[in-house]
Amino acid sequence: MREAQYLLSRYRGVLAYVGLISALVGLTMLFPLLTMLVQPMDSLAASAFFVPGLMLIAGGLSVWKWLDSSKATLTLQEGGVIVILSWFVAILSGMVPIMVLEKLNLTQAIFESVSAWTTTGLSVIDAAKANPAILLWRSTMQLAGGAGLAIIMLAAIAGPGGTSLSTAEGRTDQLVPNVRASAAMVIRIYSGCVIAGILALHIAGMNWFDAVNHSFCALSTGGFSTKAESIGYWDSPVIESVTIVLMLVGNLNFVSAWCLLKGRFKALSRNGEIRLVAALIPIFAGLLLWLTCAPIYASASKAVRVATFETVSALTTTGYSTVTYGNWNSFGILLLIVLMLIGGGACSTAGAIKQHRIYILIRSLILEIKRPFHPRTIVIDSSFQQGEDRIPISDLQVRSIGNFVFLYLATWISGSAVLAAHGFGIRESLFEFASALGTVGLSIGVTNADAPVIVLWSESAGMLLGRLEFFVIFTGAAKLARDIFRIAKPETAC
Repeated sequence: MREAQYLLSRYRGVLAYVGLISALVGLTMLFPLLTMLVQPMDSLAASAFFVPGLMLIAGGLSVWKWLDSSKATLTLQEGGVIVILSWFVAILSGMVPIMVLEKLNLTQAIFESVSAWTTTGLSVIDAAKANPAILLWRSTMQLAGGAGLAIIMLAAIAGPGGTSLSTAEGRTDQLVPNVRASAAMVIRIYSGCVIAGILALHIAGMNWFDAVNHSFCALSTGGFSTKAESIGYWDSPVIESVTIVLMLVGNLNFVSAWCLLKGRFKALSRNGEIRLVAALIPIFAGLLLWLTCAPIYASASKAVRVATFETVSALTTTGYSTVTYGNWNSFGILLLIVLMLIGGGACSTAGAIKQHRIYILIRSLILEIKRPFHPRTIVIDSSFQQGEDRIPISDLQVRSIGNFVFLYLATWISGSAVLAAHGFGIRESLFEFASALGTVGLSIGVTNADAPVIVLWSESAGMLLGRLEFFVIFTGAAKLARDIFRIAKPETAC
């Protein structure tokens, strides 16, 4: 009985924070109403955002005030529970306007909401026919989801629980020692880049509405577009160049982005992730150009543009595209799959395995190869650069990364098998689930409104697992289920 009472007191703090985040999600739901400034919105469209948004704000703030647990100190596992419950609220809330205005069924609406919040970009909506408010809502969800629903919305205003929450979301790097100040600084960096992106895209040739949406989704490495043809709609080298810059900035670790803005180029150049990206992009773009794009596109400049853009889009897990892949050979598809598995920078808006893990595994492999050729008395430097610090590579770290990579690849194969079992080819299945699990958004034609229900649910699960990096969901869900059991049957738990 005492344990049940203790757990109930702990969950006052957990639910209080969930209430606060719910209120903030409600605030984001009011943002698409700004489309009324440039285009009339009927009462149904306005109510689809205003009513659930107002309910979330009122209900969330009421729970936060009623439970009055702002001074609760949370554990990492409790932070995981908050993250899971917060994403659950956000996804269910996000699907309401989509279901109402786009007339989607439950599976399709949840899929679209999950894709938005996880910054994936796979879609079952025809962007050419969608309500402009829905297009802006999808982009807003990607912007908020990319910044980190828990760390940005909560840690920026909450104190004691911030560290547990940011760690629970897989974001352990901080720009400054204080988590609140660190989160606020991330918001300033993010906001400044978004505004600069909007201006640059507008100058490059987009109208203001398209510029806002694409800046939101490029910086969040989300990939939703206002056009069915994505960036290829404009066929503009200038727009593609600006988008590439925005995708690369979104791919940066927040600490690396801070070093870039502060002009600390020396520390940036020594960063392992930056070096890996600097090597991967020219190598993969060159291979794509030589063996895939050059035989397809008559113009050499077009082939170079396609190879470069698709390489950056896949590696940063953004998912924008300038062409379709129906006429690509298997080699080109394989290269994109590899890039989507590698993914973006750690503690960035990007997804997949992450460049940080790949770099450490490569360093560890090189050290193992060199070790037999060195005298036992020589101490080999096994550290790597991160920001302005050098971090040692430990056996525990390598083992942990190895476990994660194995789990990631096993999930990718399992998800691909589900797609293949529904009649899709192995090439299409491997590509599409790599895109979903890596929160990329590139599609080879599997994902659409007519896709089988199991396929959409499998991809939704993959997007969530990839965004929250498996262990957050596993530990948070396990703790929540165990605590509910102990509270419901205290005598059994004792």
